[in-house]
Amino acid sequence: MDWFISLDPVVQALLATLFTWFVTALGSSTVFIFKTINKRILDGMLGFAAGVMIAASFWSLLSPAIEMAEEAGGIPWLPAVVGFLAGGLFLWLVDILMPHLHIGVAQEPEGLETSWQRSVLLVLAITLHNIPEGLAVGVAFGAIAAELPAATFAGAAALAIGIGLQNFPEGAAVSVPLRREGLSRLKSFIYGQASGIVEPIAGVLGAVAVVAMKPILPYALSFAAGAMIYVVVEELIPEAQQEKHHSNVGTIGAMLGFAIMMFLDVALG
Repeated sequence: MDWFISLDPVVQALLATLFTWFVTALGSSTVFIFKTINKRILDGMLGFAAGVMIAASFWSLLSPAIEMAEEAGGIPWLPAVVGFLAGGLFLWLVDILMPHLHIGVAQEPEGLETSWQRSVLLVLAITLHNIPEGLAVGVAFGAIAAELPAATFAGAAALAIGIGLQNFPEGAAVSVPLRREGLSRLKSFIYGQASGIVEPIAGVLGAVAVVAMKPILPYALSFAAGAMIYVVVEELIPEAQQEKHHSNVGTIGAMLGFAIMMFLDVALG
């Protein structure tokens, strides 16, 4: 642990997001055991991911952003509001432009028209989730370089662990449906884990940005929070609530994910 703490924040962000990517791959590896996922289990997984992201958005991102702005002598709420809305706007534009297909939904692909296969569109749907997740972890570790009380190693580590926890079910939630689409187990695994490759990229970019431009820290944290909440409201919650006769499973999953992430952030941060 001392070795990890002594590393440059950008390297820490890279290693942390490589960990979250590894957990995605671990979740994707369940395709070698299962060919299908019970819809209730999938709803619970999606709800769990939503709960983790909601809790992380406040305790790991928005709350530190407000504290940092206040410590810098600025208007505490301004970076939080501006960054939060900018993050949501960014994901909204990506959602409009990037072709993708929601998991478990019988519908036409969203985004620009394309002739890409359904398997690719399913992977892109989860990739959209992972952009703000990787960015959030990267910004959290990059913030440590600013040496502000609100930015702590324990808080950044808690965020990485929380994102990793919800990446396991997300990895399974993409690889198993791909298997059901007719792909081989190996291809389903490869595509499933590939959905997480964007996290190290986004993580390093986020860390580099805040290290190079410390004044944008509160905005960057809030940006990541806004992007994560957009994913939760636009995709995770609706997908977890499709089956009305057992919609409580997704709700329970969200409550559990929120509680675990809250515990990690408060206990470790």
